[in-house]
Amino acid sequence: MTGFLALEDGTVFRGESVAAEGFAFGEAVFTTAMTGYQEIVTDPSYAEQLVCFTAPMVGNYGVADGRSESKRPHARAVLMREARGPAWTDWLHERGIVALSGIDTRSLVLKLREAGAMRAAVVSGDASLEEVLSAVQAQPTMAGRSLVADVSTKEPYRYSDLGSVEIAVVDYGCKRSILRRLAGAGAAVTVLPHDVSADELAQFDGVMLTNGPGDPEPLVDEVAVLRELLGRVPVLGICLGHQLIGLATGHETYKLRFGHRGANHPVLERATGKVLVTSQNHGFAVAPTDEQEATHVSLYDGTVEGFAFPELRARSVQFHPEAGPGPHDAWPIISEWIEGLEKCPTA
Repeated sequence: MTGFLALEDGTVFRGESVAAEGFAFGEAVFTTAMTGYQEIVTDPSYAEQLVCFTAPMVGNYGVADGRSESKRPHARAVLMREARGPAWTDWLHERGIVALSGIDTRSLVLKLREAGAMRAAVVSGDASLEEVLSAVQAQPTMAGRSLVADVSTKEPYRYSDLGSVEIAVVDYGCKRSILRRLAGAGAAVTVLPHDVSADELAQFDGVMLTNGPGDPEPLVDEVAVLRELLGRVPVLGICLGHQLIGLATGHETYKLRFGHRGANHPVLERATGKVLVTSQNHGFAVAPTDEQEATHVSLYDGTVEGFAFPELRARSVQFHPEAGPGPHDAWPIISEWIEGLEKCPTA
């Protein structure tokens, strides 16, 4: 069965349908990660997005339950130069994900780099291009969209009972690999909804603010909670959590043209001059600043990749130190944070 991707400007890429029938609307984006396709599709940060893989072959090492970053896929559709299976394509089909193989991904990525991520639709089967484009243009843009309520847990739950420190994880779209890293570092972990109060969070030894989808600016209630919380308990933010700390401390965020998505993004650690190769997945960023609290910067565009606020007992990173998937340059960040809480839980 054939299919096609239609971008909001009318550009069409055609391919072969290899998974579920139907159509999917979302924001067309690309990732340069060479591995981790199952982790990427199940990452809640990819909610409402149509993911193009730049890797020339996807699915070649199969699937496994332990690789999923959440209970279900969050990407709306998958676009590939060559899909290998049948385990991967069967997995997508069983979960209702529209996927196309044979897409000219090189041309698509060049298009998105030049024009920016844009609204689009992926169609499996026949459909009127005119009607599809009309529907695409009626979709909301990603800018201004608050999506965390759609992916956050509705009720608190206990992930790990054993640990020397009690960590609250605020779930804006949390990846399972973050929870595994926290528990593996020696923390007892409780996961809480995105709308948890500052008073409840202040009862823990530390608070982790997780990744998540969408634009951080509409999350005014979550930012207000952070302003009330900062200084009362140690806080570590990752990805969206980093952006929310930025907003809570007076910094600005904005939408990137095509985002940072991949497992090879260079980040400068200002204090040491060391360059970390990092895993990233975000379409919004904290605007560049010369302020001292900006500890890490992107070597691609100068956006802020890390903060440290010692007086507020808070720090954050835009990249993913849990590296699920990705390089391990930043792995120590989570374990060192837990070690610091163990040594001085009130510091």
